[in-house]
Amino acid sequence: MKYPVFDDKRRTEYTILVPDMLPVHFKLIISILKDYGYNVELLQTSTRAVVDEGLKNVHNDTCYPALLVIGQFINALKSGRYDLDKTALMLTQTGGGCRASNYIHLLRKALTKEFPQVPVISLNLSGLEKGTGLTLTLPLLAKVAVSVFYGDLLMSLYNQCKPYELKHGESDRTRERWQRKLPKIFKSLEYMKIKKYCTKILNDFARIKRSKEKKVRVGIVGEIYVKYSPLANNHLEEFLLSEGCEPIVPALMEFVMYCLAGNVADSKLYQFNDKSVRINKIGYNLLHSMQKKFIKAINDHGVFEAPHDFDHIRHLADKYISQGVNMGEGWLIPAEMAALAETGTENIICAQPFGCLPNHIVAKGMSRVIKKAYPDANIVAIDYDPGATKVNQENRIKLMLANAKR
Repeated sequence: MKYPVFDDKRRTEYTILVPDMLPVHFKLIISILKDYGYNVELLQTSTRAVVDEGLKNVHNDTCYPALLVIGQFINALKSGRYDLDKTALMLTQTGGGCRASNYIHLLRKALTKEFPQVPVISLNLSGLEKGTGLTLTLPLLAKVAVSVFYGDLLMSLYNQCKPYELKHGESDRTRERWQRKLPKIFKSLEYMKIKKYCTKILNDFARIKRSKEKKVRVGIVGEIYVKYSPLANNHLEEFLLSEGCEPIVPALMEFVMYCLAGNVADSKLYQFNDKSVRINKIGYNLLHSMQKKFIKAINDHGVFEAPHDFDHIRHLADKYISQGVNMGEGWLIPAEMAALAETGTENIICAQPFGCLPNHIVAKGMSRVIKKAYPDANIVAIDYDPGATKVNQENRIKLMLANAKR
């Protein structure tokens, strides 16, 4: 069956909708794409109508993230806010064995009846869906990669300040201020002055007056979409803040580097060495060197906690599981749990969506091993699916927090 194809030459005519996953990161990436002529809009609807649309258009045994993403798209197209002849949808594809690689086909099938004219763009670096995506130049890719580091920095500093702020809303205002400043910096090569802007951001957050009260630190790991998306996890970070906790959310760049490292690990296990392996090695080394610059800037500043060096996370994984286990989030989940427990974040929520088999098997299967290595680890798996109620999820978290406080 033929589907409409996005014409990149007519990019300025289209509104491109992207699903909500990482509001801080995506807003920065969207601003970069706008500089290249793409009119991109982040969808932030989080009502029950999104879930209902997903249930109408996706088989109910499909994984929950697919249901939410497709439901959010269909809900937006039905809203009447967009010219359907000049609207496109954009999905990311990792190219792995995860069902996320197949969302695009489910989405196109869902669009066939009511919105056959709406094209779907695949944003991927795996050679999938050739000819239907954006024109990804090296300068654009470089800016997007660095923007992920800055997004991770803002996310981390916000979570380290918000629970302790003495003046309500100051952390939000500081984060929003930098969300406005950074797009201007990305208009030139100024964005590559990592130490300069890291230090400015760190100084700005350090000015927030904070209490010295000890709060319960809660790490969040799990399937990538549910881990980060407020729509998918029922605003988990906000709930933890309301309970007087400090949320600790691993960096998005860890997942990006995990994907690159997975290809290299497979090449060693299955003894192949093609062009993709060489590209992934180069990409990994570039990102890792950049990560070390951000970590050094944070450590030199001396006020806030830096993310883990990804090579250390890989070393932690090797203690418990093979790096060949890279389906879905694979070895990254137990490695992140171990990294959190090792640095004093013993309370860990593993966000698990319905239908994500690799996540359930690796996360639940490795929890006992992590608890054995770190006896004080307090790990709870929270299931997210269309039928799970927010009250039940929050009650399970409250029970975990009660154990933590005790």
